[in-house]
Amino acid sequence: MSVRRVIVLGLAAAAIGCSSLGPRGLTAPAPVPEAPERPVQLSPPAPREMPSPVIPEHLLEPGATFTLADVVDIALRNNPVTRTAWLEALSAAAELGSTRSAYYPRLDLTVDATRTQQSALGGQFDFLENSYGPAVDLSWLVLDLGGRAADAEDARLGLLAADWTHTATVQNVILGVQQTFVLYLNSKAQLEAAHTTVAQAQAALDAAEARHDAGVATIAEVLQAKTALSQAQLAVDRLSGQVLALRGSLATAMGLPASTPYDVGNLPDELPLELTTRTAEELIEEARAARPDLAAARLEAEQATARIQSARAQGLPKLWLGASASRVYYDPATYAEYGDSWSARLLLGVPLFTGFETKYSTEKARQDAAASASRADTLEQQVILEVWTSYYGLQTATQLVSTTRDLLASAEQSERVAMGRYQEGVGTILDLLTAQSALADARAEEILARSSWFYALAQLAHDTGVASPTLQASVAVVEQKGSP
Repeated sequence: MSVRRVIVLGLAAAAIGCSSLGPRGLTAPAPVPEAPERPVQLSPPAPREMPSPVIPEHLLEPGATFTLADVVDIALRNNPVTRTAWLEALSAAAELGSTRSAYYPRLDLTVDATRTQQSALGGQFDFLENSYGPAVDLSWLVLDLGGRAADAEDARLGLLAADWTHTATVQNVILGVQQTFVLYLNSKAQLEAAHTTVAQAQAALDAAEARHDAGVATIAEVLQAKTALSQAQLAVDRLSGQVLALRGSLATAMGLPASTPYDVGNLPDELPLELTTRTAEELIEEARAARPDLAAARLEAEQATARIQSARAQGLPKLWLGASASRVYYDPATYAEYGDSWSARLLLGVPLFTGFETKYSTEKARQDAAASASRADTLEQQVILEVWTSYYGLQTATQLVSTTRDLLASAEQSERVAMGRYQEGVGTILDLLTAQSALADARAEEILARSSWFYALAQLAHDTGVASPTLQASVAVVEQKGSP
């Protein structure tokens, strides 16, 4: 095959490659609005195909009940937020490998084909020459006085920060799922309590109608009892919609369609209140050591410190080692068919003046490092405040559990007495309805106190940076109660 044919085929291949890469960017329409008040008619981009949610097989069986552990496991598998943080950690790992490549030599292969025409004696003679051949270039940075090391350390710390950020993202997802889970259990328990209130209101109405039929009660008492029953039924209807809405929210938190059929356990009656025995100071120290977002902020501050050396190294000498070798073929071959050449060089580069770029770049890196350290200190103060607040929030929730239980016990006793007195004819319907209203409020407050305790416990565990122990404790209690 002649050299001319090789060149023609090479140009054709290059043209084909350009035609496959270039036309869309060159010829695709790029509309512009014709006027400020006239929007452009655009076709929306095709929606991205979403991955199918991952659900353990044992939860797909009919009648399966999700525990908190199941809910968290499904959410962590399907939540795009955790997937994004994981992919960012993988990107940081690739960045570390990219910076470490500066320690290795670089080897490039090039192939050159040239056609040259020269004229002599005023254009009376034309000389055509074709030359082609490969060339290999070696470049190796032997010494740079700390620049590569600083860049690699920067990337390594960035990877560690990304790992801690991923851990923080996982804990945030766990907290969000726990809180939605508790809200759903609270709504279910409130709905069950509302049904109990309806039954008690119906009993009051029956008693009022019986007294009215016996001629010892007025129609006003019956109407008052009916009104109380309607109000109780209205609360049931309202809570029924809230339960369905929170059920959809919990499904969404798991990465499932809101219409997914599933069920969860009930709100526990007995709470492991002994989990609150540690002091606030102990939890604060644990949070300072275990909070993943705080660890990421500290590593980012170290990253910024490493960039100081990297910026300083830009103004320091560098020593390069280079080598090249090539072979050139000639057509026509006047003296020889080809010629070989090679070279080796040692290059020392010393920046003499860069317009003070190195000075200001170093100063900027130094100030950025100080700002990053200040942000880490600010976050540490915020972490301490969060632990302090959530600790006493849990203490308050624990006290409310005990107080609301006492309130519920007295309200139940008061309702029983009021019902007995009314049935015996020595009490009024107002006394009975007031007692039943107080009982409904006490029952709702007691359920809310239990829910708030779990909610506060999850928040404290997250703020301390140890979400897993809270998860295990809550799941153990839920599983102990069993499925509804």
